[in-house]
Amino acid sequence: MPKVDVVDLKNNKVGELELSDAVFAAEVNKALLYEAVRNYTAGLRRGTAKTKTRHEVAGSGKKLWKQKGTGRARMGSIRSPLWRHGGTTHGPQPKDYSYKLPKKMLLGALKSALSAKLRDGELKIVADFQLADHKSKSFRQTLSGLSDAKTVLLIETGENRNLALGSRNLEGVELLQGHAVNPYHLLRYKHVILSESAAKRFSEGLA
Repeated sequence: MPKVDVVDLKNNKVGELELSDAVFAAEVNKALLYEAVRNYTAGLRRGTAKTKTRHEVAGSGKKLWKQKGTGRARMGSIRSPLWRHGGTTHGPQPKDYSYKLPKKMLLGALKSALSAKLRDGELKIVADFQLADHKSKSFRQTLSGLSDAKTVLLIETGENRNLALGSRNLEGVELLQGHAVNPYHLLRYKHVILSESAAKRFSEGLA
């Protein structure tokens, strides 16, 4: 089992934590990571692109000229797709792009992402996130002592008001509850900082 140092908010070592091999030392499966990220980003798509058909564009429905005898091609409506400002044929319509990914694939991708972060030295575990206040300036100073990365993902279990308020306005910083973490989040941020309770929950719950 991999052993990881547990630090306090001043980046001083206060202990060690043994993590599950199945979760934090798993083989990194790039194909699973790709599928998990694709699934997550597909769910983010709004799918609101839409064009108007001939029945929705503005314009009279009156027949422009009689069917025969004019020498011109027959035409029934100014809203025809053949005309400028007419309707669009086979244009995009509102669509839901989300789809369900098998649970085993998602769990496998999560293990791969956690293992990759630990392997690359981009994962840190703190004993807890007990902050003295909820000021963003104070938390920025604390965070700079823990990581010099431009983007940081914080993972906590349970409610932590000071942490939520102190981190929400910091650029490149996101706070997530352990149950809401997706492989997409782990790959999007350069450095991941977990609370000790969150690390234990991952180690036990995903094993």
